[in-house]
Amino acid sequence: MLDMQETAEPGSLATLTQRLVATRAHSLDLTAPLTPEDMVVQPMEDASPTKWHLAHVTWFFETFVLAKYLPGYRVFDETFNYCFNSYYETQGPRQPRPKRGVLSRPSTDRVLAYRAHVDDGLKALCACLGEQAAVVAPLLEVGINHEQQHQELLLTDVLALLAANPLRPAYSSAPLGAQADTALTADWVAFDGGIHRVGHGGSGFAWDNETPCHDALVHPFQLADRLVTKAEWLAFMADGAYDAPLLWLSDGWATVVREGWRAPLYWEEKDGVWLTMSLQGLNPVDPRAPVTHVSYYEADAFARWAGARLPTEFEWEVAAASQETGQPGGQAVSQAPRLRQLFGHAWQWTQSAYLPYPGYRPPAGALGEYNGKFMVSQQVLRGSSFATPEGHSRATYRNFFYPHQRWQFTGVRLAREI
Repeated sequence: MLDMQETAEPGSLATLTQRLVATRAHSLDLTAPLTPEDMVVQPMEDASPTKWHLAHVTWFFETFVLAKYLPGYRVFDETFNYCFNSYYETQGPRQPRPKRGVLSRPSTDRVLAYRAHVDDGLKALCACLGEQAAVVAPLLEVGINHEQQHQELLLTDVLALLAANPLRPAYSSAPLGAQADTALTADWVAFDGGIHRVGHGGSGFAWDNETPCHDALVHPFQLADRLVTKAEWLAFMADGAYDAPLLWLSDGWATVVREGWRAPLYWEEKDGVWLTMSLQGLNPVDPRAPVTHVSYYEADAFARWAGARLPTEFEWEVAAASQETGQPGGQAVSQAPRLRQLFGHAWQWTQSAYLPYPGYRPPAGALGEYNGKFMVSQQVLRGSSFATPEGHSRATYRNFFYPHQRWQFTGVRLAREI
């Protein structure tokens, strides 16, 4: 049985089914502004085509739920296992990630037909679960959360696509992005040190990498009450930071030199004015908005330039938990304003390596490949971005990326010792 921290409470199958249907529908809603041509192109190795995202999350439900638990289920197309498997070695060979964009076939229409076929299967399964509910409900919960992850990735990858287009088209005219804060200056909020309980140990769903709940020593620390802004990043650039090797980690400086970085991803200077590409197209940089699309290397260099550092993931979690409960175990001890922009603006880099918690064991079976095998050479991010689906954020959530990656909606919150 899958050892993800689920759970559907007794009698909640109808609610779970409603969430499943809504999640599946939302993925299609996100594609409404796109043309069929938009959905096929892969602009970079890290970014997958929209069509692939739609098919992969569908393959996930077919492979791990329907094929095992719906009697008489007919696999839509046997070749899709090769096309739309992501990284599951236990499921056999697959299309290389850098070449997902060459999958002009199957067509987008056939992928949509695939989704409809699997949706019909999921509805049939939910209608006849019976005694299987205790086993299948947790798998459906995993599938919902997996699809929500890909909804955010879909928008991330659409931005990469539109930014690579010389016409700089907009995905939407509606405000979509980390919103500006009204405060011009940042305050510092202090937190107690001590032994704090961290990790997910309560009710509700969590990924296996958020467990087990355990004790962690956290020294007294301070966090900035808001995210670093684009105005502050402009000052960092104007001070010659991208030409100052002493600000950078060795690997970071090597990346800056090799890639020619001079600004965050999607920024470009025209006639002395800095512009940035977003889902609303190419527009002047909003100085009050949180900076996004920066790598861990850039976040670390900025923190050093600012006379601060990045928080550890447990400092971030303790602080976030205190905002929710106000109780010891993360109690704010200063009279400074509460933390802002914890969730729904930008993922926040931490200085913590992505490693297993004490006592962690990957789940048994194929889904054990979901998190555990990636626990090396990556950094943890906390919070969530504006593109994170509603209900998909929590204080214990551990996102993770390689330190050079910056196409995700990643930002910076500063920390320092007391």
